[in-house]
Amino acid sequence: MEQKQSIEQFKGQARLPNFAIPKRYDLHLKLDLSACTFSGTVQINVSIVEETKFLVLNALELDVHQVWFTNSHGQKYHPCDVVLDGDDEVLVLVFDKALGIGEGVLGVDFSAVLNAHLVGLYKCAYMDGEEKKNMAVTQFEAVDARRCFPCWDEPALKARFKITLDVPSELTALSNMPIINEKCDGDVKTVSFEESPIMSTYLVAVVVGLFDHIEDTTSDGVKVRAYCPVGKSDKGEFALNVAVKTLDLFSKYFSTPYSLPKLDMVAVPEFSGGAMENYGLITYRETELLFDPLHSTAARKQRMAIVVSHEVAHQWFGNLVTMEWWTDLWLNEGFATWISYMATDILFPEWKVWSQFLQYTTGGLIMDALEQSHPIQVEVHHARSVLEIFDAISYEKGSAVIRMLQAYLGDDIFQTQFLSAGLLSEGKWIVPVTISLGSYERRKNFLLETKSSEVDISDLVDTSDTNLKNKETCDEQLWVKVNIEQSGFYRVKYEDKLAARLRKAIEHNSLEATDKFGILDDAYALCEACEQSLSSLLSLMDVYRKEADYIVLSKLIDVCYNIVKVSTEAIPDSVNELKQFCINLLMFPSGKLGWEPVPGESHFSTLLRAEVLQALVTFGHDKTQNEALDRFQKLLNDRNTPLLTADTRAAAYIAMMRNAGSSHKEGFESLLNVYREAGTVQEKERILRYFASSPDPDTVVDVLNFFLSDEVRDQDIIFALPGISLECRETAWKWTKENWELILTKYGAGLLLTRFVRDVVTPFCSNEKADEVEEFFASRLHPSIAMTLKQSIEHVRIKARWVQSARQEQSLQELVKELAGKK
Repeated sequence: MEQKQSIEQFKGQARLPNFAIPKRYDLHLKLDLSACTFSGTVQINVSIVEETKFLVLNALELDVHQVWFTNSHGQKYHPCDVVLDGDDEVLVLVFDKALGIGEGVLGVDFSAVLNAHLVGLYKCAYMDGEEKKNMAVTQFEAVDARRCFPCWDEPALKARFKITLDVPSELTALSNMPIINEKCDGDVKTVSFEESPIMSTYLVAVVVGLFDHIEDTTSDGVKVRAYCPVGKSDKGEFALNVAVKTLDLFSKYFSTPYSLPKLDMVAVPEFSGGAMENYGLITYRETELLFDPLHSTAARKQRMAIVVSHEVAHQWFGNLVTMEWWTDLWLNEGFATWISYMATDILFPEWKVWSQFLQYTTGGLIMDALEQSHPIQVEVHHARSVLEIFDAISYEKGSAVIRMLQAYLGDDIFQTQFLSAGLLSEGKWIVPVTISLGSYERRKNFLLETKSSEVDISDLVDTSDTNLKNKETCDEQLWVKVNIEQSGFYRVKYEDKLAARLRKAIEHNSLEATDKFGILDDAYALCEACEQSLSSLLSLMDVYRKEADYIVLSKLIDVCYNIVKVSTEAIPDSVNELKQFCINLLMFPSGKLGWEPVPGESHFSTLLRAEVLQALVTFGHDKTQNEALDRFQKLLNDRNTPLLTADTRAAAYIAMMRNAGSSHKEGFESLLNVYREAGTVQEKERILRYFASSPDPDTVVDVLNFFLSDEVRDQDIIFALPGISLECRETAWKWTKENWELILTKYGAGLLLTRFVRDVVTPFCSNEKADEVEEFFASRLHPSIAMTLKQSIEHVRIKARWVQSARQEQSLQELVKELAGKK
């Protein structure tokens, strides 16, 4: 009874007790890829810092066979009780006699199944010619090393790792460190790796599979390799080039050399995230590492550079220097995100990625405006809930705050809260504020340290300027822009006169693209929060008719999509006219860009063409839709037709699915065939993104069932779900409820499951639907989706409030009609 009570003290704890500290792991894993199982032995050098009858470490879904502890005097102890607690994910070892203070070795024999949920040590499939075979990969961040071997699975508890693998002799085995020995015994080989420097358990990695590779060397002599599917090693050249250059760049920037003798990058056929920064062995989903000039879009190439830079930066931020606990994840991800943009800007200055950084960080502002948001520094009370803070706050807001400080303080030296629900928050922050008055030459910086403050800007006005004595000229020229170049992470609300001046400044092209982006982004957020009318937002959008800059037009397109969604509930009789207004806004850039790329055109033109065409076919522009359908027919006849480039294919796929229905199955069947015949992961991803865009419920159900089939890799569900058409959101919700148990079984309670919650729930715009969602999940809640569910329901209620507000606007529908008729 006393022993059970003692074990109870370890239940429900977020952290492990600190009376034993690991120093070194000697890990030997034996993989059976045919049976999809593995077994292993781990011997852990530990320091007992407090006399104890218990050793408590992490383990999950492991079968433990033998356990022993040997102290520094050679005395061997066997536990009298071995308790595996699946809820708390711990292994509790109980000893009859207390283990004294000092050094010792804990040994554990164990075995487990190679799971199919893309966590821990898991199986995934690859093609060897026409034969489908199994390979093994690890994904331990945040708390899944414990699924592979018993360990102290906390980031602060760093140790050295000596890893040995028994694998099929024909396969490549990789780990964090270089191979020091290989020994074959029939069809099995034993691969031993060098001992690592100290690192956290979440960074330990193993990959066993069949690959080709290419390699290069940094100026410091570090060997860098890109491991790709057999026959596709040339597709790794771009990523390899970026990795080598960023390793050199960061070594100089941090004045600290890369700390390992090699860096491997591996394209993994099934992977839940985008990439993972394992020390010396970065794993990527294939679309993030393989660049195909014929099938990869300009946007994908740009993202690839940022992702590779991000993961390489983690070799310093996170791997070499690590947060003590997941509370400070934002430091890890925020810094790596910020510096990945810096590196990409240095390598590809023509891409102007810092201006596009605004598009990225908008996600952080949106999430930060939720009551169910969280600070960048957040308490973590359950291991599984860690997954939910790998979100827009840790990445987007974290990096945006760093960028804000950089912009305010300068490179050499290096917020009350806005709520979308329109509620007041008690939170207060010191905010670096920047203001410009009529010109970027007239600006002022100050710290807002109290709830309200007055700022004297008279020194920015040239009283000798005779133009400013004329009221009309003054109103036109003395615009006020707060948050210059949108470098600060905060919202700005302008009173009506100042807003009118800014609209004129936009019309006269007096503002930088970053500020035109920021004005529109802030206005949309304020409108969503019912702080400004939808009419005022539409009037602002109207002044962007002659806009040509990519980041501004991309934001304008995004706003168009969102107001159409809300208007289907708020002003359903005016939705078609609203779509026509959106089309009108895009006629100017559409006319300039057309369908065909121009030799030597800018990176931004390529990006913009793709987004404009997709928007026009989505909003129902007849000419663009017909052209898209014609070009799709050409693609069916010739898969390599130059009439549809990698960047314009998406528009054709949307057009085909928007015209697909129960009485017109040919479109669906045609696109399905293109998917099945696609020889690249890039093409399959592109089709999945738009496959569910049909307005026909029966067609969308067919597509959703296809998503759950073996033809679609589990990892790719993240591409598929956001593309569900607005007309079929109810269909998707009904399908999700009917298939929830299957979904849970197939995808597990991890990152992929959160996507079903977010992407199926957030499109709704009514409190009734929010209540229904809450009721459904009341008996189906899991820690890994709890925060995502709350945030998704809050999004629905925010839009429901917005719908009610828009319905009260007396002249809204008249304005929409007027704008739709304006050419």
